[in-house]
Amino acid sequence: MRSIQELVRADEGLVSREIFSSAELFQAELKNIFSRAWLMVGHESLVPNPDDYFVSRMGGESVILTRDRQGSIQVLLNSCAHRGMKLCRYDSGNNRAFSCPYHGWSFSTDGDLVEAPGGLVGVPGFASHYKGELNKREWGLKRVAQVYNYKGTIWATWDPDAPDFLDYLGGMKIYLDSLLDHRDGREGGSEVVGGIQKWRVKCNWKFPPENFIGDKHHDISHRSADLVGVGPSPGRGRRDLTTKRMCVAFPELGHGAIARLPHFEEFDYVPQYQGVPVLEEYFQDVYEKRVANLADTMRVTPHATATIFPNMSFHALQPRSIGLFHPISPTETEIWRIYLVDKDAPEEVKSATQHYNITYHGPAGMAESDDMENWACATESCQGTMAQQLDFNYQMGLGHAEPVPHLDDAVFADFSEEGARAFYRQWGKFMDGQSWSEIRPLRKEGAKA
Repeated sequence: MRSIQELVRADEGLVSREIFSSAELFQAELKNIFSRAWLMVGHESLVPNPDDYFVSRMGGESVILTRDRQGSIQVLLNSCAHRGMKLCRYDSGNNRAFSCPYHGWSFSTDGDLVEAPGGLVGVPGFASHYKGELNKREWGLKRVAQVYNYKGTIWATWDPDAPDFLDYLGGMKIYLDSLLDHRDGREGGSEVVGGIQKWRVKCNWKFPPENFIGDKHHDISHRSADLVGVGPSPGRGRRDLTTKRMCVAFPELGHGAIARLPHFEEFDYVPQYQGVPVLEEYFQDVYEKRVANLADTMRVTPHATATIFPNMSFHALQPRSIGLFHPISPTETEIWRIYLVDKDAPEEVKSATQHYNITYHGPAGMAESDDMENWACATESCQGTMAQQLDFNYQMGLGHAEPVPHLDDAVFADFSEEGARAFYRQWGKFMDGQSWSEIRPLRKEGAKA
């Protein structure tokens, strides 16, 4: 196999097709990327009460996102420390303890192998079989090294040396804020609505996040959706607001977006919900409050389509959704769609936006169906002997990006594949086993996060 430097030449805009089908590289990705990077594992609204749990994924690992009895968020490996049996086999629930169905070891919701609430025994036969000699303190569930709750989204990393999440995020923070903040400009306030859609696609995991990081030019794929008018109001028309958006990339971080550049006053309101008066009234009202709440502070309009390296992508507008792309094999990905709404929005607004989301996204969504066909066919085309000798071309806008005003470490262009080049440059750093100081250069003094 060729070296990582030969497979990915991001500065030249060339990426080998081999990285989308190689089993050897896939195993290296699980070790070098998914065991080190910050990964989104869920949202706090999925575990609102003590002892609530939600089963998530981090690369190839099943993990338990839970809220312990003290109210703290925990992320634990979903594997019994004794013989490895999966502890939680339901997607979600509420348990006072995680009990293994194999030999009965039981763990508290903070991962400890101790006497659990309600008198549940940590280890059956502890006194008689183990003669009281097993050190239960050493045999708790494996915890992630770091957990970060950012405006309700829960992020985790296995790497104790990973930089702080906000440092990992860098200037991309302003675009993530546009997803997570209230539509009226207040910080945070979102919740998950309608559960999570999960399905598998015969594609390499890198194709979806690459698609959302800055591919502004594949509208030909969605021509049918545009003609039909998959939008929040009845009638024909564009499925979302796409004007004045640029390709924004963070070359040293691997993140990127199709988005408006940071600005200090709000753009004019554009009606989108003319066919649904209650929605139009609500969004007109929150727009006016947004203008007042943000005043002249720097912000971005919540219209971004974006990716945070490695596998979290989002739409900040349509109305709002998050995609998590979990690697299953070199040629299969499990996709999760999470839909967000303002927690205090009227029920009519929540219901209508959820209905629009599942029309647009998900396994039956018109736009995502187009994307899935592209990703699956592209993955298949990478598997042949001749195909693996070829590179993909990411040279659009090469050398023509400009610095983003008021935003450190970011560049932009109208049409460019700078975002994809940033993504694969970061992929190469992780795969080469570079140190964190090389993967995430220290911010310049005075730089804004």
